[in-house]
Amino acid sequence: MWENELFFEAVPLLLEAFIKVTLVVTVLGTLIAVVLGLVWAIAVRELPPLLAAPLRFLVDFIRMTPLPVHLLVIYYAFNSLSAMTVGILVIGVHYSTYMAESYRAGIESIRSGQWEAATALSLPASRTWRAVILPQAIRNTLPSLGNWAIAMFKDTPFLIFISVPEMVTRAREFGGQHFTYVEAMTVAGVLFLLASYPTAVLMRKLEKKLAY
Repeated sequence: MWENELFFEAVPLLLEAFIKVTLVVTVLGTLIAVVLGLVWAIAVRELPPLLAAPLRFLVDFIRMTPLPVHLLVIYYAFNSLSAMTVGILVIGVHYSTYMAESYRAGIESIRSGQWEAATALSLPASRTWRAVILPQAIRNTLPSLGNWAIAMFKDTPFLIFISVPEMVTRAREFGGQHFTYVEAMTVAGVLFLLASYPTAVLMRKLEKKLAY
């Protein structure tokens, strides 16, 4: 049976876990993923085939294997790192491979004539990327990157595999203490919704604006 008292009792506990763990992991993981994903995308395109092929395989391997497996392997392989640090790094690297695909699509959407014009003007490769390609490619990929950040946010409960006390873990513990899980899990769901829905709306508006 639903108990309002338990619902409101769970709110400050889960809100604290959300701010101190879930939000921190999402923000720092997103920063890692955004930067590293761009590095993956440019490196695979620019490196010689002998180096690009194994790098592409690595990116595909990370993207196509489950996040919980990555968390457990890195957590036990590098036991000198805190679980929170492992969570941030692993989630960031894992989602960087998805963002790399978004960057790749954005880069490939640039018309070949712009590459040819940069070559005709004898622009160095670094200037071509910085002044011509990346401003357009990143603009085209911003909505997609935002969607991956939302997906990362919703995947933070996987941190339970390495005992990071994120919001859903706290909700489960709270439910176990009071022998009912509905109220605490409802609070967790509401917090997820309140955090992700405005971001999703913003991404849709941004996508429509950039389409013109």
